Amino acid sequence: MRGLRVIPTWRHGQQRLYVCRTDGKNVAWYDPEAGRVNLLGEERRADVLGVLAPFLTGPVTVGPPPVPTPAELARLSLHPDDDLAPNRPGEALLIALDRDPGPTRRLRPDPRRRALAAEQTVGEALDRLEGAGWRTLHSIPLPGGDRIHHLLIGPGGLFGVRSLHARRQRVVVNDPMVAVGRREPRPLLRHVRAAADRASYALTAEVHPVLALVGPADLDITAPLREARVLTDTALPSLARTGGLLKPADVEALHAMARDRRTWVSGG
Repeated sequence: MRGLRVIPTWRHGQQRLYVCRTDGKNVAWYDPEAGRVNLLGEERRADVLGVLAPFLTGPVTVGPPPVPTPAELARLSLHPDDDLAPNRPGEALLIALDRDPGPTRRLRPDPRRRALAAEQTVGEALDRLEGAGWRTLHSIPLPGGDRIHHLLIGPGGLFGVRSLHARRQRVVVNDPMVAVGRREPRPLLRHVRAAADRASYALTAEVHPVLALVGPADLDITAPLREARVLTDTALPSLARTGGLLKPADVEALHAMARDRRTWVSGG
């Protein structure tokens, strides 16, 4: 068991445990739902089963992967630190709040918590599209400290989605300005388009910009939007009704590229 470690990951409520060497290379993974330990080489069978022993639940099948999918092969080639797929919606905010919880006074709630709630709501809505052949990544870091809140990849193309908390407030969109309630308008659509452009450059594929409003009382779009969409969180499933652009293999290939942190190092 020397030199092996177990790294649990979660995706849409399904757990997998990857067995890695100290250099980060995977040697096996355990799928609890399927009751199977997939070995990439027989030479370390005993070590793999030994390190996984505390995690095994009932009888398991042990052997080589039946037929590794392109997505699985991409995952196995990644160092865990470079894999963005396990990121939760609002991952960057969760880490920031854990490091610095901020003020606890109710009269002035931390705006990061409202932003986190928005990202979690939108992220959960997008994750539910997976059954229709879509894949989602969250909180993708970009050079310079910016990030893409959500990246949706599926039969209808790629969408860079930014979440915005607007609970019970009127939202007025006058491209590129967005005003929420009584707050000063901000050029949010300009930022959404810029992030989509950076994603398009990094992935060498067109990424469409989307601003997702969480819980607005009213939405007023004063003029046709330029190369962007503004949707409420409840309208996000409409994205899944687009199709005909990407085949399943294309979706998996783009997802494999996008989940690699190194893809975004020179992404704009």
